[in-house]
Amino acid sequence: MAKDPNSEAAKKVADAEKASKKKAGKSGGPNIFVRMGKAIAKFFKDLKGETKKIVWPNAKSVLKNTGIVIAVVLIIGIGIWVVDWGLSAGIDAVLGINTSSSEETSEESSEAETTTAAVVNTTVAETTAATEAESQAE
Repeated sequence: MAKDPNSEAAKKVADAEKASKKKAGKSGGPNIFVRMGKAIAKFFKDLKGETKKIVWPNAKSVLKNTGIVIAVVLIIGIGIWVVDWGLSAGIDAVLGINTSSSEETSEESSEAETTTAAVVNTTVAETTAATEAESQAE
């Protein structure tokens, strides 16, 4: 059987040989600093080309787009507020929470603060009297 140079196996072997030659040939090329310098130069050249493609908007379109953004933010904000308010009212209704109970708790807390202040004042007065009695005894 004759070896056919156009067969698939022969092509695969030839491709493998070419790949190994390319790997071996890399060592004879420029060092890493030269390659890095060329890559950096190419990057900045491409960057300059891309910045030339930028189209800046005029003042009228900037103002129009800014107004649209502000309007959409306000609409969405109001929508979120309405949903939050509705859910809060629904939860309060389900749990039976009454807004008047918050007024009662504030009255109770102010009474508790008054009582606490009276106890603290009494304790301070007693401590002061005891300290004065000890200093007079000495």
